[in-house]
Amino acid sequence: MKNSTKRVLVVLFAVFCIAPLAFAQAPAAAPAAAPATTAAVPPPPAPKPILDADLAGTPVPSADAHAKGDPDGSLTGNASDVTMSDPKKGLTIGDLANQVGQNKIAVNFVWTLITGYLVMFMQLGFALLETGLARAKNANHTMMMNMGVYGIGMFAYWLIGFAIQMGGVGAVANLGGTAPLSAEFTATIFGKPFGLFGQHGLFLMHKGTYDVGVMVLFLFQMVFMDTGATIPTGAAVERWKFSAFIVTSFLFAAFTYPLYANWAWGGGWLANLGANFGLGKGYCDFAGSGVVHAVGGLSALAIAMILGPRIGKFSREGRPQVILAHDIVLVITGCLILAFGWFGFNPGSTLGASSNGNLRIGSIAVNTMLASASGMISAMLYMWFMYKKPDASMTGNGFLAGLVAITAPSGFVNPVGAVIIGLVAGVLVCLSVAFVERVLQVDDPVGAVSVHGTCGIWGVISVGLFADGKSNYGGAWNGVNGSVTGLFYGDASQLVAQLVGVATLVGFVFTLSFIFAFVVDLLVGQRTSAKSELEGLDLPEMGALAYPEFELKS
Repeated sequence: MKNSTKRVLVVLFAVFCIAPLAFAQAPAAAPAAAPATTAAVPPPPAPKPILDADLAGTPVPSADAHAKGDPDGSLTGNASDVTMSDPKKGLTIGDLANQVGQNKIAVNFVWTLITGYLVMFMQLGFALLETGLARAKNANHTMMMNMGVYGIGMFAYWLIGFAIQMGGVGAVANLGGTAPLSAEFTATIFGKPFGLFGQHGLFLMHKGTYDVGVMVLFLFQMVFMDTGATIPTGAAVERWKFSAFIVTSFLFAAFTYPLYANWAWGGGWLANLGANFGLGKGYCDFAGSGVVHAVGGLSALAIAMILGPRIGKFSREGRPQVILAHDIVLVITGCLILAFGWFGFNPGSTLGASSNGNLRIGSIAVNTMLASASGMISAMLYMWFMYKKPDASMTGNGFLAGLVAITAPSGFVNPVGAVIIGLVAGVLVCLSVAFVERVLQVDDPVGAVSVHGTCGIWGVISVGLFADGKSNYGGAWNGVNGSVTGLFYGDASQLVAQLVGVATLVGFVFTLSFIFAFVVDLLVGQRTSAKSELEGLDLPEMGALAYPEFELKS
């Protein structure tokens, strides 16, 4: 019976992996040439310009009509609602053009803000997921870290992080220009300008950055930063001193995250690998597999290494021991909330819903869903095959792994590519969790290093493989004409650019995070006492139990 079950699982897994390839769309045949014609075509009539005088008699509903109500909406929204620059002159062509432009930017503002609110809601998902995977005696402490990182990270990012990241990004057309963000500090290397950090935007007041477009961009970028900042709390749960958490989170939001985000999204040197060295369209990370998730995951690895494992996690022989989660209901609820928030994370990264290729938001959302489903299924089947049970927590991690991996390529790949990326991520996260525990001997209670670090790196690489060249965001990306195209669709140089980004993540981000964690350990002390850890951090660190009416076991 066991052998037959194993055979069924193998067949299911094989079918699930191969099926997307079978249905990949073949290139469409070229249309037949139109037959030549000898008939003379009369010239089109000369266009007649529309003048301001033509608008003078534009009919609008009367006040009496409005007074009777408008139940079907046919009276509301007409020429009288267009703002006139000079009421004495009446409605002009210029007024109409300005209204159209403002409407476009307003649509993009609303889209970006609402998707930013969805990303902020992900904080609740992280809080429930991490708290559920911890033991009950640490629930208050874990929830406080997830709430605290939001305020601490935002404050540091407002003070300095945003200026470092986006202070030199230049005009963001979808948001009306963001003209004040115009100063990037650069160094000349190999005869090329290397952008290193932005210089405008301190306190959102410096150099004219008290600007409506800048404010929208700040909110959206801030919640992305906060997502990255909360990842280390999962890897450090159950033994991280709260004071050390505050200092470390401040450093992450002020320096670690903004530096790499500037290089990728703020006009820095990674984004310009295409313009400067002909490497595809430069480093491409549509919504942050690298910028957000890998940066957070590698920071989590550095902190967990400095902290060391929880008491009892490894036997004297070095074998990892299971420490059970206290509430799997919280874990799965957190996963589902995160998946919902991801509809803000990925589609929102267009920074608009109007023009410049932004109608791909539907494709991006579908890619996001498909990758999450395939990641969940492949992780579930892998655990079922290897350990005889479809482990709930690892299935949830596979679900998130697919989401993390599709984040960078979501705007550049087709649905088949999205499914394959998710499939690989689901198995990869299972392998990575085992590697981190058994080989690196690092205690990561929630699998944050593997979900966000390992699968974030896979997402970055997958852009260089699966980008199909069909996206068109204003005809260029990172200042290079054309669409992002990966190795499987004819551009090997894009993969090189992605690998440079990965090397920077591992070489720079991990090293800087380790240095920060080490210095904080020297000055503040990263880890709580053994007594506090055994008792649970709720009382020693927070002064109150999350579940005061329960009898908790140490």
